[in-house]
Amino acid sequence: MQRTHDKSALKINGFVVLLFILGAFLAALLMMMIKAPVLAGVIILGSIVFGFPGLYSVEPNDSRVLNFAGTYTGTVKEAGFWWSNPFAIKKKVTLRVRNFNSEKLKVNDGNGNPIEIAAVVVWKVISPASALYDVEDYEEFVHIQSETAIRSLCNEYPYDHSETGGMTLRGNPEEVADTLQKELEVRLRDAGVQVIEARLSHLAYAQEIAQAMLRRQQAQAVIAARKQIVEGAVGMVKMALQQLSEQKIVELDDERKAQMVNNLMVALVSEQEAQPIINAGSLY
Repeated sequence: MQRTHDKSALKINGFVVLLFILGAFLAALLMMMIKAPVLAGVIILGSIVFGFPGLYSVEPNDSRVLNFAGTYTGTVKEAGFWWSNPFAIKKKVTLRVRNFNSEKLKVNDGNGNPIEIAAVVVWKVISPASALYDVEDYEEFVHIQSETAIRSLCNEYPYDHSETGGMTLRGNPEEVADTLQKELEVRLRDAGVQVIEARLSHLAYAQEIAQAMLRRQQAQAVIAARKQIVEGAVGMVKMALQQLSEQKIVELDDERKAQMVNNLMVALVSEQEAQPIINAGSLY
């Protein structure tokens, strides 16, 4: 698609034109006083037709897009009071930064699990001509393309568990936000829109699987904790046997070593406090 590129419109300081109009009215009054009403009427009519309709103001971070006889003639982005072609249509396009908060969308993540997701997109128009003439409704275009990009992002990445250890929506928020922003920049380029920031504002499993996924997360947390406890216990048992052997505190055969390892592992890994039994007799 061929884009409409912004160009500066022909404009004149509005206060200067307003002074000319007021001067023309004064001249017309003088002509009426010297009995030249026809010429005075022509001057007044010309001032009304060619003067006042061409006056307009542009606020800071606003713009006016001029269209004359179906042809784009230019854009005025400079704030101030201006005069341009009085017969041109002057459409206002704001250049201010705006937010779009998407609705909570129910989509499937990369693993096929239904999730709820929403995002906030910070954007602004940088090309008023493209925003008006290259898309039907640039605000609606931003909304639709944002939701489409969010759906596409969800289908690409899993919620919080990846079989290959790759990026997830929950585990890599900064990377996900960066990916979403780049996706939106490509989609909204034709509308003359710049994406300043895009970030997820809501992320959760859908209600029908939320409880099941919560139990899975709890199970994964328990497994990870038990694994760490077992690794630590093995290290402590190894260190105990090594120091007993090096310092020759007691000589243990393989059977007694196995029994000692069993007792230490039970004491260290058990979730309840171990109750020691004191052997007052012989070791064997």
